[in-house]
Amino acid sequence: MEPLSDKFNNDQLIQEFNSVVADLEALLIATADTGGDKLAQVRAKAQASLGAVKASMGETQASVMAKTKEAAKAADDYVQENPWRSIGLAASVGLVIGLLISRR
Repeated sequence: MEPLSDKFNNDQLIQEFNSVVADLEALLIATADTGGDKLAQVRAKAQASLGAVKASMGETQASVMAKTKEAAKAADDYVQENPWRSIGLAASVGLVIGLLISRR
């Protein structure tokens, strides 16, 4: 049986963020030859902000992935140690959701 910690994956979110960053970098490069001093200042500020965001996202990504894997591992361990409680909890949650849906 595959551990739950391997199933939680934020790859799609990370890929979308990287795509936005790449598009912004391409936009900054494409507009490098246009505009005057004011636009050059704005472009420089945007590049600095982009660099800061990329660095921050790298750190945040690693932290979130580690915490997600820890939480998934803890949940997996609990289910392995208490299978009947887990089944009862899942059934209870399903019953509550079913009752809420049927009230509409």
